[in-house]
Amino acid sequence: MARSLLKPHAATFATLLRLLDPACAVVAAVLAYALYEPATLSPEHYVALVAASMIAIGVAFPAFGLYDTYRGASLASELRDLCVAWIAIAALVAIALFVTKTGGRFSRAWMAIWLALGFVMSATLRGAVRATLRHWRRQGRNLRHIVIVGAGALGERVARDLRHAPWTGLNVVGFYDDDASLHGREVAGLPVLGAAERLATDADARGIDQVWLALPLRAEVRMRAILDLLRNSAVEVRFVPDIFGFHLVNHSLTEVAGLPVLSLTATPMAGFARIAKAIEDHLLAAVFLVVALPFMLAIAIGIKLTSRGPVLYRQSRVTWNGAQFPMLKFRTMPVGTEAASGAVWSRHGDDRATAFGNFLRRTSLDELPQLFNVLKGEMSLVGPRPERPEFVTRFREEIPGYMQKHLVKAGITGWAQVNDLRGDSDLARRIEYDLYYVEHWSLGFDLRILALTLWHILTSRNAH
Repeated sequence: MARSLLKPHAATFATLLRLLDPACAVVAAVLAYALYEPATLSPEHYVALVAASMIAIGVAFPAFGLYDTYRGASLASELRDLCVAWIAIAALVAIALFVTKTGGRFSRAWMAIWLALGFVMSATLRGAVRATLRHWRRQGRNLRHIVIVGAGALGERVARDLRHAPWTGLNVVGFYDDDASLHGREVAGLPVLGAAERLATDADARGIDQVWLALPLRAEVRMRAILDLLRNSAVEVRFVPDIFGFHLVNHSLTEVAGLPVLSLTATPMAGFARIAKAIEDHLLAAVFLVVALPFMLAIAIGIKLTSRGPVLYRQSRVTWNGAQFPMLKFRTMPVGTEAASGAVWSRHGDDRATAFGNFLRRTSLDELPQLFNVLKGEMSLVGPRPERPEFVTRFREEIPGYMQKHLVKAGITGWAQVNDLRGDSDLARRIEYDLYYVEHWSLGFDLRILALTLWHILTSRNAH
C-alpha cells in the first residue's frame, strides 16, 4: 500500500508554515506602509514593531493550535482560530505600546490596515494550502490509511461517511471484527480482514496509519485489550463513541480539569460566539428600530383610534436557560379579553382580535416592539419563538427535546418561522426546525434567516 506523500515530510511542512505566517505579517506591513505612509515616525520604528509582532506570532499561533492537523475539520473552524489568534496579536501589540508609552507615536490607521491585511494574507495562505491538499487527496495522494475495528452498524456508518468525504484524505482499508462469520465478507463494500488480534502484525504489513475503534460504549475491556495489542506499533488509535442513539444538540468534546468530557447537549452561545451574537443583535436591532419607528408610531395611533386601552401588551415568555421575561407586543385584542378566556393557544382565524389587530397579526407587525426586548438582552433577533410558561410546562412533557430549544435566546424570527411553521402549525415539526437551528447556528445562518423573514411574513398563512 502506498504511503502518504507528505507524511515523511510532515515536520518540514509544519516548519515551512511556521515561517510563512510571520512572512505574511512582514508583507502586510510593507503593503500597509505603501497604502498609508505615516508621517509620525521613521520606517525603522515600524520595523522594530513588526519584528516584535513576529515573535508574538511565533508564540500565539501555536497556542491557538494553528499548526495542529486540521485534516477533516472545516475551513471555517481554522479561520475562526486564525481570527482569534490575530485578535490576540493585536491585543499584545496594544499592551506593549501602552507599557512602553509609545502608542501615540504610531499611526493607528497604519496598524489597522496592517492587522487586517495580515489576517487576510494568513487566511489566503491557509486556503491555498487546503485547496492544494484536497486536490492531492482526491487524486489518491497524501492519504492516511485507516482500518475500523467493529463491522456493526456504527462501523458501517463511519466507513460510509468517510467514503463520502474524500477531501479528508482518510482511506478506509477494511474492517476487523471478532465475529468469525463476517471474516472474508464485505461490509459497506469493504472487506472484513479478520479478528482484531491480527492488527499487531497487519499494522506495519498493510501500511496502516490509524485504527478507529467503532465499538459499543460497554466494550471497555475489549478496547483496553486492543490498545495493549498495539502498544508496540506507531499507529494512531481513535475511538468513535456510539452516541448516535442519543438526541444530540451541539455536541462537542472538551477538556475539564484534564479530563476528556463529551458534551451531548450544549449551547452554541459560548465564548466568542456569544459575543458575536450579542454584537449582531444590538447593532441590527438599533438599525431596524430607527427604520421602524415611523411605522410603530403609525401603528400606535391606529390602535388608539380603533380600541380603548394601552398600545403595548406585556406577556411573560420563556427564553434562554428557562428564564422568564416580559415580551412586548402591540395590543391586538380588546382589553380584558384574555381575563375571560384564560391562556389560549393562538390559532388561525382567532376572532378575539380587533379588525386592526388582525391586520397586525397577519403581517406580524405586532412583533415590532420586541426590538426593545432585543436591545435589553432578553431576546435575540433570530432564535426559537418563546412560549408562555404555562404552555412550556405542558409541551415539555408532550414534545421530545422541547426544552432544548432554550439552549439559545428566544428570537423575533427563526428557522421554523421562515419555513412557515408558525401559529397553530405542527409543534413537533417546529421543534425539529428549532433544534436544527441550535445545532447549526452561525452568523451567516442568522443573516440568511433575516433575509428570508420579510417574504415569509408576507406570504405565510399562519400568525406568530
